[in-house]
Amino acid sequence: MSVLKVIEVLSNSEKSWEDATKKAVKHASKSVKNIRSVYVQDQSASVSDGDVTEYRVNLKITFEVN
Repeated sequence: MSVLKVIEVLSNSEKSWEDATKKAVKHASKSVKNIRSVYVQDQSASVSDGDVTEYRVNLKITFEVN
């Protein structure tokens, strides 16, 4: 039987929501091992002068506990 844990992570990127998600997983994997999945719970963006300047994601990362 496996035990799984879920943490909530916020991330941002100037490129895209996808990039923000990848950055969050890469950063979390430095201290969290056995990451199994990521669920994008929410997306938002900052706008300045009619242009999107920053993409933001709120993620739930699931990992296996040893």
